[in-house]
Amino acid sequence: MFVALTGLAALSFSIGGYFIKLSAGLTQFRPSALMFGCFVLGAILQTFAMRGKQMSITYVVVLGFEAISALLLSTFLLEESTSATKLAGVGLVLAGIVLLKFGKF
Repeated sequence: MFVALTGLAALSFSIGGYFIKLSAGLTQFRPSALMFGCFVLGAILQTFAMRGKQMSITYVVVLGFEAISALLLSTFLLEESTSATKLAGVGLVLAGIVLLKFGKF
């Protein structure tokens, strides 16, 4: 359940970021409203994910998933370029998430 909630929270934040781009500096009402809605939904999902979990781990996992989903959204929806360096960075972020979630500290 933790991975699902953190993944959905991150996706909500990334979609909110996409709507920031479409809002043209908060001058367009509909994308601006959708941005705020996505951010609120992401915060709610992150709150549920934090129940019974360490804040430091939950927060970093959400941010990591958000970075990955933002790269994917920008590549596929905004047709921004990607590179081997960006993909390597995403791999490192994913490795960090796995270490935080499953590592024994």
